[in-house]
Amino acid sequence: MNGRDGRDGWGAREGSAELRAALLRLRRATGLPVAFGGLLQGDGRRLRIAELSGAATAALDGLAVSAGSGLGGRCLALSRPCAVTDYPSARHITHEYDAPVSAEGLRSVLAVPVVVRRTVRGVLYGALRDALPIGDRVLDAAVAAARDVEQALAVRDSARQAGAPSWDEVRRAHGELRELAPRVEDPELRERLLAVCGRLASAAEPGPRPPATVALAPRERDVLAAVATGATNAAAAERLGLRPETVKSYLRSAMRKLGARTRLEAVLAARAAGVLG
Repeated sequence: MNGRDGRDGWGAREGSAELRAALLRLRRATGLPVAFGGLLQGDGRRLRIAELSGAATAALDGLAVSAGSGLGGRCLALSRPCAVTDYPSARHITHEYDAPVSAEGLRSVLAVPVVVRRTVRGVLYGALRDALPIGDRVLDAAVAAARDVEQALAVRDSARQAGAPSWDEVRRAHGELRELAPRVEDPELRERLLAVCGRLASAAEPGPRPPATVALAPRERDVLAAVATGATNAAAAERLGLRPETVKSYLRSAMRKLGARTRLEAVLAARAAGVLG
């Protein structure tokens, strides 16, 4: 199958900046002439190539890759990195996508999954126009680039969850329901509403937010706030008028103060400590 999707799926929009930045970093770190990638569409079985870096043609742009098909589909199905030294003659992949791959002149190709909470969310590719083995250094750089995208998506997921109704809103809704229930004339419906009120009242609420014991510098908070929206270091730097290296330095400092090992942990710890809205 040599399919192409429209650009209106959630995967077509979400994560584009993160993918673009990761592909550029991958090429700079390895010298690979071409890198490209995409995120899964809503059905969870197909991804669309949405970002190209270093491509000479548009042959791969918008290509829809199904799980199990081609190199990327194999990577998607197995949830692990896959590589071929000579794509057109590779025996352990299917060849639905030979035409666009050949049109771009690619021979040696690597595919690495983007995995968030054990779920594959996308695939990053790196490629050569010669049939040469892809070494461990390139593989490590590709995996690191995928990890950057994973952390950005995880932070974005966390930000979405943080936007869920607060317990104050739940309590207010419970109060209104409890007030309305006695006015219902139907006795069966009234009893059911009162039973729901009872379940809401007995539901365990999360513990109180811990006091703010971490002293973050204003710029550290600014950087974490940008990261909390899913911004990459480069995007945060542009937003804050800083250099990417400076953003990285502030982020490292904030992570150290918060005892966090990843960007996501830093955002969650800052929110728990009350230093980030």
